[in-house]
Amino acid sequence: MEKLIYEDHTFINLAFAEMETKNREFENCLFKNCDFSNGIFLSSKFMDCIFTNCNFSLCKLPHCQMNNVSFKDCKILGVNFSKCLDFLFEVKFEDCSLDYCSFTRKKLPKTQFIKCSMRHVDFFESDLSKSSFSETDLTNAIFNNTILKEVDFTTASNYSIDPERNTIKKAKFSLLGIEGLLHKYDIKIE
Repeated sequence: MEKLIYEDHTFINLAFAEMETKNREFENCLFKNCDFSNGIFLSSKFMDCIFTNCNFSLCKLPHCQMNNVSFKDCKILGVNFSKCLDFLFEVKFEDCSLDYCSFTRKKLPKTQFIKCSMRHVDFFESDLSKSSFSETDLTNAIFNNTILKEVDFTTASNYSIDPERNTIKKAKFSLLGIEGLLHKYDIKIE
């Protein structure tokens, strides 16, 4: 990537694994089948961008801005989104593997996690107000001091949330998922 600013550009089959990209701006760009695994995006901006079928595994995003960024069918393993800038941070995930990612202390209101694998994801002290985890696997996801007001968990699975350690006012759960709220009491629901 030679230019500093890319607008309305489509990137297909980019191979940037283990490479470092600094101070770039991407606005209204589409990334398809790109590999950024083990790479670094340092102080870069992504605005109104879409990533489809991309690999971000272990990619580092220090001081990156992500505003209205969508990920679809992406492999995003072990990415620490808490290193991204808070300013205008807005993301959406559909059919993505986000296992071992961190959203520690991120403000994620109204974020859509649709049909994702989010095993061992860290939401420590995050604000997920009005977000949705539609058909998302939350096995061993960490919810601690997390704001979950009006979050939709009705079709999510395998979550364990302590109502005493999180704010869950008006959050939605299915009757089948109620066990995930009572897990710490080691009781059986039949």
